[in-house]
Amino acid sequence: MATKVYIVYYSMYGHVEKLAEKIREGAASVEGVEAKLWQVSETLSDDVLGKMSAPPKSDVPIITPNELAEADGFVFGFPTRFGMMAAQFKAFLDATGGLWRTQQLAGKPAGIFYSTGSQGGGQETTALTAITQLVHHGMIFVPIGYTFGAGMFEMEKVKGGSPYGAGTYAGDGSRQPSDLELEQAFHQGKYIATITKRLKGDA
Repeated sequence: MATKVYIVYYSMYGHVEKLAEKIREGAASVEGVEAKLWQVSETLSDDVLGKMSAPPKSDVPIITPNELAEADGFVFGFPTRFGMMAAQFKAFLDATGGLWRTQQLAGKPAGIFYSTGSQGGGQETTALTAITQLVHHGMIFVPIGYTFGAGMFEMEKVKGGSPYGAGTYAGDGSRQPSDLELEQAFHQGKYIATITKRLKGDA
């Protein structure tokens, strides 16, 4: 039976979604792993989103909380809001009380990726503050550490991401994930999928 890795994200302007797509590719590159993209529900009205110039959502399916139980591992992604995950993703996690009561996610590995507006905008705190959600579910946080190698030490170009996970800088919204950021996202997907497969095999 294939090892299932779910990449679950919220993306308002598409930056997180681009990282998610690369993470899925990386996870799917591991033999025996089935990687699937999911997005969480929007909580803002179309009127508000229009005023924020948010583009239409993609056709990636919307996940329900209970569907998380089907997966063996996860990579969760979201943009930052004042150094923490966006409210849309928090609202999704707030609806996982049933899974928490039964501890259906306990022991399952999970990684985190993110997008921030600036270099001081939460590349580490967004992931750090999100770990509390994993802890209460008994999940295993899987950071990428420095396994990405030389790419972690890039100093000549702007690059998002940290030992916590892949990341990008959106700036005013016009900046898109760089090739190096996308490579790091691919690496994260492959890395977490490998660990998820190993844990499932040892169970």
